[in-house]
Amino acid sequence: MSNHFPTAPALAISRWLNCKIPITLDSLRGRVVMLHAFQMLCPGCVSHGLPQASKARKMFAEGELSVIGLHTVFEHHEVMGAAALQAFVHEYRLTLPIGIDQPGAGAVPLTMQAFGLCGTPSVVLIDRNGRIRLNHFGRIDDMALGTVLGRLIAESAEADATASENGTATTVAASCSNEACAPR
Repeated sequence: MSNHFPTAPALAISRWLNCKIPITLDSLRGRVVMLHAFQMLCPGCVSHGLPQASKARKMFAEGELSVIGLHTVFEHHEVMGAAALQAFVHEYRLTLPIGIDQPGAGAVPLTMQAFGLCGTPSVVLIDRNGRIRLNHFGRIDDMALGTVLGRLIAESAEADATASENGTATTVAASCSNEACAPR
């Protein structure tokens, strides 16, 4: 298997909620990023995905993990606008930064297209070097997600320790599937 992981594309966001300045993935280099793609009318997002993203944000230090919501609407466009999303975010007491995906030429928004997302909920994990390490569509078990996050964060700490000792950074090779990442 290849050690190469694709670099995450830029986010195409029309508006941000719960943050003062727009977020870019480049600005988050050096930490692991969890991108949670959702729609407010998606039952799996409401019952599992958003609570899981909120929990991950609380469980890990911001310097280790940044959790970002991506509201990516590919159906029912007329009822899932920014005002409805703001009310939803308020009612569900969501505090994580949430970007509203820019509409595309067709039904599928730009960030959803760029990341090759199959639908919602989806979780994309990006390592500290900006590479996609997991792109998972559907429900992902909390323990499985926690394991992958722990490994990616440990990789970061291990690479930092190696860099401090040797003056250069190295990363641990891993093999990833849609379910998990494991060191080789």
